[in-house]
Amino acid sequence: MPEEPLWDAPFSFGLHPCVKPTSKYTAAQLSEHYITVRSNGGLNQMRTGISDMVAVAHIMNATLVIPQLDKRSFWQDSSTFSDVFDELHFIETLKGDIRILKELPKNLETVPRARKHFTSWSGVGYYEELTHLWKDYLVIHVAKSDSRLANNNLPLDIQRLRCRALYHALRFSPPIESLGKKLVERLRTRGRRYIALHLRYEKDMLSFTGCSYGLTDMESEELRTMRETTNHWRVKEINSTEQRIGGFCPLTPKEVGIFLRALGYPPSTLIYIAAGEIYGGNTRLLELMSRFPNIVLKETLATQEELKAFASHASQAAALDYIISVESNVFVPSYSGNMARSVEGHRRYLGHRKTVTPDRKGLVKLFDKLETGELKEGSSLSFHVRQMHENRQGAPRKRRGPQLGIKGRARLRTEESFYENPYPECICSSKRQHEMT
Repeated sequence: MPEEPLWDAPFSFGLHPCVKPTSKYTAAQLSEHYITVRSNGGLNQMRTGISDMVAVAHIMNATLVIPQLDKRSFWQDSSTFSDVFDELHFIETLKGDIRILKELPKNLETVPRARKHFTSWSGVGYYEELTHLWKDYLVIHVAKSDSRLANNNLPLDIQRLRCRALYHALRFSPPIESLGKKLVERLRTRGRRYIALHLRYEKDMLSFTGCSYGLTDMESEELRTMRETTNHWRVKEINSTEQRIGGFCPLTPKEVGIFLRALGYPPSTLIYIAAGEIYGGNTRLLELMSRFPNIVLKETLATQEELKAFASHASQAAALDYIISVESNVFVPSYSGNMARSVEGHRRYLGHRKTVTPDRKGLVKLFDKLETGELKEGSSLSFHVRQMHENRQGAPRKRRGPQLGIKGRARLRTEESFYENPYPECICSSKRQHEMT
């Protein structure tokens, strides 16, 4: 039998959150210039984008109007900012950084606006240059908010402002926070310890990535048709086999089950599934439940009455998953999407809580050996899996830079996200710098 796995991070590493401004930081100035924002993407893409816009408003000495949330994405969610976030807390927490208004002043509603698509991964200099727009406009409207700031080479105070915005100001709305905490307590009473598994095995993700391993011909065709008819997905022709071999596909429920058993987690382990509707439904989920029968979803953890208010509001439901994932003993993402990166970064910020990030490319080789009979589940597989993931459990490290060999702005896309790993700017080794817990 494999040895019992460590549940929580074994050490505190002597590190602590530090987001207090430095002595060089310039406090918010009263500004009659305004930035309006249309956020884009799912919950976590919007959260990090809004945090970027807070920093941009500070750089450009502008008043930020409460952002509009994305109502046109795949999820078709009609939620407003105050449905998802605690609006007053957001405004109050950041009042020393920027001025935030719920709405644009009435006298400015009809004035011409500069409509901008800010360049992705831009530095401070880019936004300082854009202040020339204030000569001709009182309002700048931002059409997209995600990834508008660089991950690296920004002033320390800007990076810390991003952390204050994301980890402190963008608190979820009271109804979400209240139910999220209740669900965490219920999980604790069931098993004391639990794994939060972000099982990104949903229809949109499989279609977008072109991953059809293990699916029927009919299912594969359904995903291909969806990709073909989704206009804003640029890549239409995808080789599913190459995607999987390259490690670009989400792990299947069956593969997750094999992976967790190989790490040493016993069948009795309590696992919370943080996800939307699993593609293939219970048939696919059973491939995981055959190894881990103690599976819980929010639909089984909460009552119908409790979830009623969140029906048809994907962002609010995702916020519940986010809270439960951040508070888990172990977080395991089956794919490195926006939710996975955001939760990992938050857990790092809170003390490098244990996050096991599967090496999907390496695991596929092992899974294929299982299929051919070259390898069997048990001690040998466990040895390989544990060795492969020895340094993939959320311990402190600096952010990864761009991939070698990529030049120009394309290299910025390959960097590790600041929000995935806010060390060292927002995580310090001195207790004296521990702020805003």
